[in-house]
Amino acid sequence: MTNSLQGSRILIADDHAMVRLGFRLLLEGAGATVVGEAESGEGMLRLYAELTPDVVVMDVSMPGIGGLAALERLMVGEQKARVLMLSAHHDDVVPVRALRLGARGYLCKRASPDEFLRAVTQVARNQRYLDPELAQAVALAQLSGAATPLETLTEKEFAVFMQLAQGRSVNDVAADFFLSPSTVGTHLYHIKQKLNLQNAAEMALLAMRSGLIEA
Repeated sequence: MTNSLQGSRILIADDHAMVRLGFRLLLEGAGATVVGEAESGEGMLRLYAELTPDVVVMDVSMPGIGGLAALERLMVGEQKARVLMLSAHHDDVVPVRALRLGARGYLCKRASPDEFLRAVTQVARNQRYLDPELAQAVALAQLSGAATPLETLTEKEFAVFMQLAQGRSVNDVAADFFLSPSTVGTHLYHIKQKLNLQNAAEMALLAMRSGLIEA
């Protein structure tokens, strides 16, 4: 894989400094230039507008709006953006949503360094990439339609669900997404109705069982 990314300009978005450093070393070793680093979805959006990188390597789970909502916002104005989404969690719900929102690739963070570079290279070439370990589960989820109750949520409801399941308040979520608390409350009502949940604790439990957040 040496020099397979020669000349590629990469933006890294991950809230862990050590993870960003590891990615930077791998990418620069393969000939890429890391033009910027962000530790939140909001930071990624600001840097993308400023730097227009060839590829964004972005974690799903970050503070603030998180990776999926940042991806959605980015693709509204930058349909040609090439984004590789990364996640520490092994599930099929988030990859399906990420690819639907416009990500070119999706990789589990447990992948080997070679697999990481292979994924970035394919996305840099504007080719699709899906983690081999997730490919079968994602294909089955897409074939069967609403494979889980979570699939019934809209993109906005899913983004709100992920935030609330991680213990954030309605007011916090409203501030991050530039929504009124009453709008977030409406989303919360629909989420509870669709998923047959009573409270935030049940939301967290469902998210854990679905592999979306760690216990």
